[in-house]
Amino acid sequence: MRNILFLFITISILSCKNETKNETVKSPEPSVEKQVENKKHYPEILVKIFDAHGGLDTWNSMKSLTFAQVKEGGNDVTTTNLKNRKILVDMPKYAIGSNGKDIWLKNKGEEAYKGKPKFFYNLMFYFYSMPFILADDGIIYGDADPLVFEGKTYPGIKISYEYGVGESSGDEYVLYYNPETYKMEWLAYTVTYFSKEKSKDLHFRRYQNWQDVSGLQLPATMAGYATENNVPTKMSREDTFVNVKLSKEIPDATLFDVPEGATIAK
Repeated sequence: MRNILFLFITISILSCKNETKNETVKSPEPSVEKQVENKKHYPEILVKIFDAHGGLDTWNSMKSLTFAQVKEGGNDVTTTNLKNRKILVDMPKYAIGSNGKDIWLKNKGEEAYKGKPKFFYNLMFYFYSMPFILADDGIIYGDADPLVFEGKTYPGIKISYEYGVGESSGDEYVLYYNPETYKMEWLAYTVTYFSKEKSKDLHFRRYQNWQDVSGLQLPATMAGYATENNVPTKMSREDTFVNVKLSKEIPDATLFDVPEGATIAK
């Protein structure tokens, strides 16, 4: 009887040890190799472009961006929370914003806004935040033929988007950079917002003049170009940007709230 009791106790103890061991195996700590795999990798050339503009780490440390686009009737001032992309575009006659859920429009006078708020509200922010905006999630990088303009060759990186990213995931971009300085110099892009179909028609913006803002190189001017056979020909307009501010402080959240009298974009 004593032998049977001793055997039963011994089996019970071994069983408990095995159960404890199995529970430990169920929740292993993530390996260093797995953590490295989960880090996002960018094309080597794109990293050099980021570095030429001040570095992606510096950009990621910023939480707000404000800039004014010079206009004849009064400047358009854009303020963006860089972490959640809530945005306010304050214009002399209108204001357009996004609170993260709704895109809204407020007319300040009797004149009605004639554009498309959902197309316009973050358009200039996207162009202005080049090249750092191209580090966003959901982007697919590829090869592009170089651009030759006035005898100089600019290598390119093709940018496309995973399905469902943004309002127009069918848009495509090509960033062209100076092969000597690695600074961005041209942006080619298609527009699919209105047709909802892929387009082969390229539009071009040129980035030549950069200003230092908190250690980052951001555009001082941005020029639109006429095109022929999907190649830029001559400058058609130039936008100037002033009062540019980057901050590590989160902007006041109430800036982006839907104001009284505003309408929600459908």
